[in-house]
Amino acid sequence: MLIPGFPALIAFGCTLLGVVASFELPIAARVDGFESDFTAVVYNKTRPIFVGNDGGVASGGFHTFAIGNGSSLTEIAHKTPGRTKLVTTVYGIQGKDLIVTIAQPDSLFRLYDASTAEQIGKPLARTLGDWSALCAWKSQSSGEQYLYLFGKKQAVQFLLRATHGSIGIAEIQTFAIPVEASSCAISLSYRTVLFGSDDDPNIYSFGATESTQIPNITLFGTADSAVTGLAVYVGKTSDYIFVAQKDVITCYDGAFANLGSATLTGDDGIEIQGLGIYQSKTESYPSGVITYAVESDAGTGFGLSSLKRFFSALNLKINTAYNPRQIPCKPKQTICAECNSNGFCEPFMNSAADFTCSCFAGFIGGTCASYNCRNDCAGHGLCVAANQCDCDDGWGGLYCAFKVVKPVAETDANGVDGDDPAIWISPINKTMSRVITTTKSEVGPGLGVFDLTGKRIQTIVAAEPNNVDVIYDFPAGNKLIDLAYTACREDNTLCLFEINQNGTLRSIPGGKQPTKEDYEVYGSCAYRSRTTGKQYLFVNAKTAEYLQFELFWNETSKALETTLMRNFTGGSGGQVEGCVSDEANGWVIIGEEPRALWRYGAEPDDDASKPFLIAEVGDGHTYADVEGVTLVEGLTPTDGFILVSQQGVSAYNVYRRAAPHEYIETFTTVENTEKGIDAVSNTDGIAAVATSLGPAFPYGLIVVHDDVNQLPGSGTSDGASFKFISLRDILSDDLLAELSPDWDPRD
Repeated sequence: MLIPGFPALIAFGCTLLGVVASFELPIAARVDGFESDFTAVVYNKTRPIFVGNDGGVASGGFHTFAIGNGSSLTEIAHKTPGRTKLVTTVYGIQGKDLIVTIAQPDSLFRLYDASTAEQIGKPLARTLGDWSALCAWKSQSSGEQYLYLFGKKQAVQFLLRATHGSIGIAEIQTFAIPVEASSCAISLSYRTVLFGSDDDPNIYSFGATESTQIPNITLFGTADSAVTGLAVYVGKTSDYIFVAQKDVITCYDGAFANLGSATLTGDDGIEIQGLGIYQSKTESYPSGVITYAVESDAGTGFGLSSLKRFFSALNLKINTAYNPRQIPCKPKQTICAECNSNGFCEPFMNSAADFTCSCFAGFIGGTCASYNCRNDCAGHGLCVAANQCDCDDGWGGLYCAFKVVKPVAETDANGVDGDDPAIWISPINKTMSRVITTTKSEVGPGLGVFDLTGKRIQTIVAAEPNNVDVIYDFPAGNKLIDLAYTACREDNTLCLFEINQNGTLRSIPGGKQPTKEDYEVYGSCAYRSRTTGKQYLFVNAKTAEYLQFELFWNETSKALETTLMRNFTGGSGGQVEGCVSDEANGWVIIGEEPRALWRYGAEPDDDASKPFLIAEVGDGHTYADVEGVTLVEGLTPTDGFILVSQQGVSAYNVYRRAAPHEYIETFTTVENTEKGIDAVSNTDGIAAVATSLGPAFPYGLIVVHDDVNQLPGSGTSDGASFKFISLRDILSDDLLAELSPDWDPRD
């Protein structure tokens, strides 16, 4: 796509033979030890600043560094509002330059003084979701400041403005986009927003406009490989577009002609993302710098490279005079008092009136003087401002649509990156049942075992296990044993452990089984056929390919063995992970993260070409990512409930087990201040049983993953935790009556 007004540029490296310049670009300065994703810069003549996010559990927030001399970056400040993926900068709001962040644990925008890194005012409006890219745009016609926030196939446009002596944020509109954007950039000269996804080579665009009309999204161009970062250099006559692809940064013109590429050097295994550009002069970098989050053999952190090498090699014109604070000499008024400053004043054609009001999201009426709330606060709250609900007791989440419950216990902090739990029911004493959890990170990978108070009983090393399931009464020779099954991502194997009578784990012969060549495991679940009595193991990859293995005991070798029975594509081909089997009905229920919840036949000879769609993102109840899936079983094949975790909103849907799987409700968690247990954020795996597990959980237990384990008072634990919820707090008495506290998986 050619952006109107972009002149085609001819680069030095583009010859008549079509040869494009390529060269090496050294990492000029670097700092490691951070979980990095995104970068931004602060233009300052005396002290230019590099801003980088921090996605760490305990250190989450952002860092500022001086862009100075030497090969390292000197830290200026470190702020810890919580695990943070996104940062950007804006200029001239109430005379201040600001750093803008949105923390994952609470989804709140926060503003910081760009010079001091001190927070300004209270956090702004909560924007619940799993957000993946953030860009700022200052209109060159009105001088107004806007933000574009990208998430699960949606984007939100905001207005950031001074109001009544403080700084506020107003939602302009929300609209759908074709991918989950992981990077974005804005051409100021041509009012164009660019965005891309890190698993897609396509770059998309739409106009940056002061309007509530849904923008027209088009394909801007296709890079050579998946796009991991985008940035725009504001030229004197045209803008240059920088695109990161693993260890390469390519420069394009407005017609998406490739002007040349630079390969980063300085270490092995370099991968970069989250580009930023500082194009003013500095003492060490007279042509400016390009910034990025970097991962390589040396570690993970932030780096920058000089733009001088880039512009010299490609014979491009530098523009160090660029000033992001520049505002129009005669600003065009787009937001007016006649619309109560709650909408755009737009020309009204074929009318005696001079304009009409185009109201921001949540404002209504001819002059945008009134407000409303989405879904009327679900009937569980009072609309107190534009799309802001004051929820009734017991309700919360998105516009009061979710039932809220308090966790009653949590596991001891364990590992760095948890994912999925399973509940093992003791055959001796139900109060001695255990919760088994996974740690999939490279630091402390393995399985943890906890009692029903959350106390850690055991940890056992495993090769980055992701999901975990319990298999009961597996025939191993002349005895029946219980097994814990998980897919191990480090070596792409199927990992199995024997469960002792006290619920602890131990290794077992044949406990590591191969999958297939070039297959990268992700999620998993287990299924035993009621027809044949055979035990099966499902495993999936992010590519949506499912493999189904038969698991059996080889009496000769006295070890576990597997045989591949079939493979199929899960869902519509999007990334999959969570799954659970319904043995009584012969089903396997799978989550396709960006799209839906599906049901398949679980027998190896079942037709996988026509799955049953249980729920779909956008149906009014379902939100991406569809993550963990569990089954609360009743006494008959039609009794029970399917529970599904939704990572983007940290909430859980409840559906009937019986087809057609009627939606019942959504619940989320809130802080249990009495017990010092925080609410769940960025949730992943889930497990549940209806069995009475003693006085603590007489009606059953739900266990959910919590990504950020916030400590009582303040601070965040380095270790992950899982929250325990009473099933009675979720289901009404009528629904509980459909279950049995005596349910036993061994019957």
